[in-house]
Amino acid sequence: MEAIQVINVRIAAETGIVENGAVLIDKGRIIAVDCEPSHAGKLKMIDGQGKLLIPGMIDVHIHGANGYDMMDGTVKSIQEVSKACAATGCTSFLATSVSSSLEDLLAMVRQVKQVAGHEEGAQIAGIHIEGPYLNIKRKGMQNEAYLRHPDFTEMEQLIEQAGSLLKMVTIAPELPGGMEMVSYLHRQGIIAAIAHSDATYEEAKQAFRLGASHITHCFNGMRPIHHRDPGLITAALEEEKVSLQAIVDNVHLHPAMVRLMHRIKGPGGMVLITDALQAMGLGDGQYEFGGHRVTVVNGIAQLSDGTLASSTVTMNEALRNTAELGIPLHEAIVMASTTPADVLGLSNKGRIAPGADADLVLLDGQFQVEWTMIGGKEVYRRM
Repeated sequence: MEAIQVINVRIAAETGIVENGAVLIDKGRIIAVDCEPSHAGKLKMIDGQGKLLIPGMIDVHIHGANGYDMMDGTVKSIQEVSKACAATGCTSFLATSVSSSLEDLLAMVRQVKQVAGHEEGAQIAGIHIEGPYLNIKRKGMQNEAYLRHPDFTEMEQLIEQAGSLLKMVTIAPELPGGMEMVSYLHRQGIIAAIAHSDATYEEAKQAFRLGASHITHCFNGMRPIHHRDPGLITAALEEEKVSLQAIVDNVHLHPAMVRLMHRIKGPGGMVLITDALQAMGLGDGQYEFGGHRVTVVNGIAQLSDGTLASSTVTMNEALRNTAELGIPLHEAIVMASTTPADVLGLSNKGRIAPGADADLVLLDGQFQVEWTMIGGKEVYRRM
């Protein structure tokens, strides 16, 4: 692989936005940042035309895209989501399930394993099992026919099948066996995330002491804040080491709530996600998702009773929306790239710095993706 130098770009570096910078890449890794343009004969030059170069974004919560669902049980579906991610500036993702039977969850894990290492687009950073150990009272769009109490025999089978690919499990810790499951996942090195939960403040604090460290789609699918019943969200806001997912699609969270989360947690405690279903990239219409009929109108996915059913936002749109809410651009980029990398322990991703993987995305002034590079190899270019 020949060395590459990307020149004439605004670089989202670790210290802020660097104007008129350059990045040197060799053997899939970043060698130098904000370096002088070179004219070496064997160096491939890419002119960024003054556009914004960011570290590849990482989506820790995505269910589908372009008409394909992660639970379809096919390799093609996983590959299509991988390609859709790359086209929207996401270079790594967690393949995310919905509450289902153990057989369907194991089938999903098997398909992801077949694709991992052979992706046609974004890389699979692992698997996120959302449910089925969730509270019916806060089920949201999760199909209550599959909701159940934590089952250690099931979880052992999932861990055995997924191996090191299982990175995150979202549960409701207040369920019978929930606290024990949090502790077990933590001991296994798996992120114990909380959502679709009616946990009280005290129950949430207990879960955090046992190792829970992440909140899935914060504010959605959980007990709301009340001044005499602060609940899970307030407990999480108080915990420095607990990170929060945010769906910034201008539907799931009021702008003021996004700014509040940012003010309290900072960019190092917030993770932008899509939580997208297969309607991402296709738009309005009728879809089957999680055993439900979902209707998407004006980009908003809902069940027949009006319950929100995931989102259709893409990572580049979420980044644009966040910046438009008044959050500094560099900090929004940290929330989309660096913080999710840190949450997943991917020290070589999510940053433009010497030694990091050359996972890079070039964005125009409207946050449209010009091209996406993974490990120094271009995997998407806008026509």
